[in-house]
Amino acid sequence: MHIVRTGVVLLLLLLLSGGSAHAAEFSATALAGYKGGLGFKASGTVGNFASGFPLGLELGVGHTRLDPGIAADARKIFINDATDGTPEKSGWMWDFRMDFLYRLRILGLQDAHAYAGVRYSMFTGNFKYIGGNEDFDVTSNQWGWGAGVKASFPMGKSIAFTVAAGFDHYPASKISGHDTSYSPDGETVNGRNNYTFEDANAAINQPVFQPLLMAGITFAL
Repeated sequence: MHIVRTGVVLLLLLLLSGGSAHAAEFSATALAGYKGGLGFKASGTVGNFASGFPLGLELGVGHTRLDPGIAADARKIFINDATDGTPEKSGWMWDFRMDFLYRLRILGLQDAHAYAGVRYSMFTGNFKYIGGNEDFDVTSNQWGWGAGVKASFPMGKSIAFTVAAGFDHYPASKISGHDTSYSPDGETVNGRNNYTFEDANAAINQPVFQPLLMAGITFAL
């Protein structure tokens, strides 16, 4: 995971610089709310680590529950044309993110930031057909980007209420399930009945555009 390794290296360098005369500011945040579905996000932030440098750095990881797609179509595109069994489905994604923060001076807010950065998502859709002897996952991994704003409101000396709004965007990526995969470039492995990536992408709700509205708590470290 290049984004995680890069972020860890950056944070280590910033931590090592924390002993200088210019003290960096560290915080941790936990948020919950809507992110294409019910989502949770935890992140760590470092700011003010270099005199006059306007940007902070935030690393985060999130988990979101999602509608994985159309169960009947998923079975046809990745398994077979059988229709027996009662379909059950569930979907989720993990996302890893690295954002740069820029402090905003608007509406009298004392702690507001715009943020933008890169994303990496790992999506899984699980489809079961009770009584039909089928239970399989459809997955996709995607690089993307996102942007938004967040603001914190003090609740005590080292704790604040935080709200965030924004969006994440993920370009379409290869979709895999069972022993079959469909790619945006037209490459298909063990495809069924001349189905294409467009068919798979219409049936499976891999992340594309995710609006974000979340709230939670920030702790100064």
